[in-house]
Amino acid sequence: MLTPDELDALLATLPPARVLEIDGVRSFAYDSTYFDTPELDAYHLAATRRRRRFKVRTRTYVDTGSCFVEVKTRAGRGTTVKERQPHDDADHLGIARTFVSARLADAGAPRVPVLTPTLRSRYHRTTLLLDDARVTLDTGLIWDLLAPGGMGRHEIPHEGPLGGGPTVHRSAALGDRVVVETKTAAGSGPSSVDRLLWRAGHRPDRISKYATGMAVLLPDLPDAPWRRLVRRRLVLSEPSLPTPMTTDLTSERTPS
Repeated sequence: MLTPDELDALLATLPPARVLEIDGVRSFAYDSTYFDTPELDAYHLAATRRRRRFKVRTRTYVDTGSCFVEVKTRAGRGTTVKERQPHDDADHLGIARTFVSARLADAGAPRVPVLTPTLRSRYHRTTLLLDDARVTLDTGLIWDLLAPGGMGRHEIPHEGPLGGGPTVHRSAALGDRVVVETKTAAGSGPSSVDRLLWRAGHRPDRISKYATGMAVLLPDLPDAPWRRLVRRRLVLSEPSLPTPMTTDLTSERTPS
């Protein structure tokens, strides 16, 4: 997680890269709704690093209007398996419940959970492609807590869904912080971008947009995997509409 100045310094040292560009646009809006059980099973499985953890969400690519329902599970050796299909309703699973249930059963879920919308995340993403890595730059991240039981986005109780505990926040934002994620082929080792980040003194943060957002908005939840990030590294601000990244990407980083 970088400040704008730290991102500028990183971009200035990058080798030539291609930038994803569609119709002259390089920063694209993402809107995701995450689904969990009333007991927040998906969150707790992630917090305790269980092998059979899962994540279910709808993801809307706002600029094109396309939406998908996605299921993430864990396969052998801890690898992540993501399966998805087109979907029409970002706020509800609807007929996609059959798809979700089948994917979870294939992954060894002992039962098919009852899932309701729990958290919404919004941000803008810029994607860079280098010879040895794909890098995503996410800005303007906002989390919105959704009511348990599918009550709707604006009917959020003032206490956590488990009852009692600290007063929760309805929304939180990362302000000007940039989430930088590097992705490489399995077994390929650190990328050139990873080495540049390490050389500049940046160490990887464990971040999950769903789990980190829940830990921020519901502070009574166990947060061991993300505690350092949530309690020491995050600088939160009042939410506003996500804005595209304004950092200039130099001409040598040609559009794809």
